[in-house]
Amino acid sequence: MSDDAKLPTGRLGRLARLARAGASSGMALLRSTDATSAGADKAAQILGQLRGVATKVGQMASYVDGVIPEERREVFEASMAKLRAAAPRSSTSQIRTLVEEELRAPIDQQFSEWDDEPMASASIGQVHRARTIEGRVVAVKVQHHGIVEAMEADLKNAGLFDVMARTFGLGKMEVGRLVQEARTRFREELDYALEASRQEAFAQLHADDPRIIIPPVVRSHSTRRVLTTALMDGMSFEQACEADAEHRRRWCETLWHFVYGSIMVGGMFNADPHPGNYLMQPDGRVVFFDFGCVETISLERRELILRAHDAAGDRDQPRFDEAAATMLMVAPGRHRERVLEYMHFALSPVFRSPFHVTRPFAAEVVERFKGMAVEFAKLPKGQFVQMPPGILFLNRLQFGFFSILARLDVEVDYAAVERGFVPRGWAALREAQQRGP
Repeated sequence: MSDDAKLPTGRLGRLARLARAGASSGMALLRSTDATSAGADKAAQILGQLRGVATKVGQMASYVDGVIPEERREVFEASMAKLRAAAPRSSTSQIRTLVEEELRAPIDQQFSEWDDEPMASASIGQVHRARTIEGRVVAVKVQHHGIVEAMEADLKNAGLFDVMARTFGLGKMEVGRLVQEARTRFREELDYALEASRQEAFAQLHADDPRIIIPPVVRSHSTRRVLTTALMDGMSFEQACEADAEHRRRWCETLWHFVYGSIMVGGMFNADPHPGNYLMQPDGRVVFFDFGCVETISLERRELILRAHDAAGDRDQPRFDEAAATMLMVAPGRHRERVLEYMHFALSPVFRSPFHVTRPFAAEVVERFKGMAVEFAKLPKGQFVQMPPGILFLNRLQFGFFSILARLDVEVDYAAVERGFVPRGWAALREAQQRGP
């Protein structure tokens, strides 16, 4: 159903919509809503209609283990999954108007076929199937009407980020810097021209890996608010979760290779591991979508990540501890002890490979992080240091990615997967260091 007429774009209007439901932000709404199906459905409806960051919160709650308390999780996930599958969409007239404005020509002069019914709708835009005049079948992602104003309103809502920070135990830490990092990344998601460049960078990085498929960008039909790529098909994530164990194992291997290979070989990662961003192929290949939220990693941090994963694969804990402690800038004493304890657990898929990532494990990673953060907030000043830059979205990636693997529910030799790309990572790092800044 089209909900564009109901989309409040001003900060006060969006806050009022949440206030009527007894909440100050999307995360607060999830925490305050009763655990009945009706309550969860209502929360999903409100977050979907608001779109923007509010919808992102609901989508995260639909699949990241450890966000919703165990006793409420089943009901909430069933309702919030509707936001994953089909967030409210914009009207046909507004989508057509935006496409024609952006491409500076009527739709029928740009496309020989255009399907007004969207294939999918998400927090920022919706996707339409089309065919170019030259005959190429494409997927056209178009931003929702009013989404720029709605996102800006959310990004100015300090309460939203405060509740999110407290949800993960970060309420007394360096919230100001973390909020600024979040605002920067979310604003970047509104720039489809930037996303197109990032998508092409990931495609180039993985060009020699037949298991990783990244749709080519059609530059002639892409702008800041319209992104056109080759149309890909495949099995949905939900369908993939029902496949046999061997298929699921191969998909997990490909996903791990993409996520950690991108970090260690390319020095970048896609920080939004949304279940709707993958299509699975029967031969173990995976199609990857949505490169709006991307974080880059400095050469220094990349080297430390390589050292840590290299050591974890060899089960060399002292070498791992040295690299991880340097990377995370830990303070001596209790801070170092707790951070390394957490890191040992979080990297269990490599340390204890072969490893079966389960939903309880994914949830415990989140719970241990929250517990660690709460404990650090109680330590005297000087006995711990703040999280280094970029860690906020690296944690978002890890929490979401482990929940993705948990739903595929199969044992995988992740250390063996890493042995396939860590040497390339070292070679790429040395080459980058020789080129210099």
